[in-house]
Amino acid sequence: MSYRQEEIKPYSNGEKAAQVEQMFDNIAPTYDRLNHRLSWDIDRGWRRKAIGQLVPFQPKTVLDIATGTGDFAVLAAQMLKPERIVGADISEGMMEIGRKKVKEAGLADVITFSKEDCLNLSYEEETFDAVTAAFGIRNFANLDCGLSEMCRVLRKGGHLSVVELTTPPRFPMKQLFYIYSHTVLPVYGRLVSRDNSAYTYLTKTIEAFPQGERMTEILMKAGFSEATFKRLTFGICTMYFATK
Repeated sequence: MSYRQEEIKPYSNGEKAAQVEQMFDNIAPTYDRLNHRLSWDIDRGWRRKAIGQLVPFQPKTVLDIATGTGDFAVLAAQMLKPERIVGADISEGMMEIGRKKVKEAGLADVITFSKEDCLNLSYEEETFDAVTAAFGIRNFANLDCGLSEMCRVLRKGGHLSVVELTTPPRFPMKQLFYIYSHTVLPVYGRLVSRDNSAYTYLTKTIEAFPQGERMTEILMKAGFSEATFKRLTFGICTMYFATK
């Protein structure tokens, strides 16, 4: 594969997983605020569009991979009205904030959280009607393995909705995004989160992650029968939709 998988290693081994888990635990208290500010709140609209892809199918059971603080899971519960959502993540610090958020939203009977290795999920085959992921799968050490696991736990005919940060493909947004992601994003992220590595790491994962047609090819290889994508906000973000 030509994409630089070696640069995306949160789950490559126990030591690296522990390092990344600690990083996300460290930035958990400021994670939501930073995401909204660094994207000028545009990320809220991206999430709504990604969940909107699932609305016509009305899934009853949903797995939210790399759920973080549960923003995507909460919005999915509000928009899809499912019976059950499981938020899976490596970081207990992030999920603890998510649990508080879910309780405040009155959704504790719908949304639960589970610490999972997303390359080796604990769920049986064909458990969920839908799988979602927002801004998290670029952290997989092995993208093929992670997507195959997402496909495995999805019921036949079920759907995957992913929204991920990407590099704009065209001038001048490509050049402007490069400057922003290498200057403003890491500096502001470091000042607010007090973590010297987190938002430099973020930039690296965005640049290394496959996108567009390449990503749909990888989704098909992982076992999905159909896969499409749509670029948002000049390509800063991309939505993917796949069917098992």
